[in-house]
Amino acid sequence: IYTTYLGGGFGRRGEADFVTDAVETSKAAGKPVKVIWTREDDIQHDYYRPITYVRMWGAIDESGKPVAFMQRIVQQSLMKRLGPLPPDGVDRISVDGAATLPYDIPNVRVEYIETDPGIPYGFWRSVGASVQGFVVEAFMDELATTAGKDPYEFRRDLLSKHPRHRAVLDAVAEKSGWGKPLPSGHSRGIAVMEAFGSIVGQVAEVSVANGAVKIHKVWVAVDTGWVINPDTIKAQMEGGTLYGLTAALKGEITIQNGRVMQHHFADYPMIRHNEAPEVDVHIVSSTENPGGIGEPSTAVAAGALANAVAAATGKRIYKLPIKA
Repeated sequence: IYTTYLGGGFGRRGEADFVTDAVETSKAAGKPVKVIWTREDDIQHDYYRPITYVRMWGAIDESGKPVAFMQRIVQQSLMKRLGPLPPDGVDRISVDGAATLPYDIPNVRVEYIETDPGIPYGFWRSVGASVQGFVVEAFMDELATTAGKDPYEFRRDLLSKHPRHRAVLDAVAEKSGWGKPLPSGHSRGIAVMEAFGSIVGQVAEVSVANGAVKIHKVWVAVDTGWVINPDTIKAQMEGGTLYGLTAALKGEITIQNGRVMQHHFADYPMIRHNEAPEVDVHIVSSTENPGGIGEPSTAVAAGALANAVAAATGKRIYKLPIKA
């Protein structure tokens, strides 16, 4: 067996179906073979990001402070792709980020319900955290609006017990000029979360015209603990952010009559160079143990973007990909 170097896997390379292809074909041919899937084969025979539906509830008191927060997650079980669930039956991958909410809310409840519609599924960059980065941060903005508070100040007031989160939130707000006047037609959204041992905050600046979303710039602040190579951290924050923005805007797989309808980049596009925003990364100094850097910025990207689009259109975003 000769392995080749083909760049990142982002979860897909953890599967072994293409290995089976090569082994069975080689046995049938009686000689070594090289198997290369077409782009069409790859897109139509994937292990897709788990299908997920989340319902959220919240309550705020007379002062505008949240006093209750609940979410019910319905999703395919990621842990079962690795083996049996632990004795307590909790799929910790699927609820990643849900049960460790940093906000100071006295009553928090998280429910998880497994579903399996029969669609092949697997691991995707940032895994369960990507769901929470979207649903929690979008819901926090909705609570802030209901309370009549600024989304940044609303979050900050709830992070007194988590100084690292607050420092990251403050940094990304400062670097982006949060609260200052914006160009005509521009809006911003903010989000912050912990994923894989690192805390990441993002601000996205967008405009929306004729239903099309244009992302002008994204600011990222990250506390990843001890920093060994800042250039690597910045590169991963930039790439992970663009990966998350691509999924949030364009990543849609549809199935009709048991078949995936997308074939190629023509109907499953990625953000192109002329669409990609500048990503401005700021590292927050920390002496904590090093955290992950490959996935956290992907996890929070959809939340910041959805909040920016909602600010621009006045309509909350409840479904991905975003259609303004």
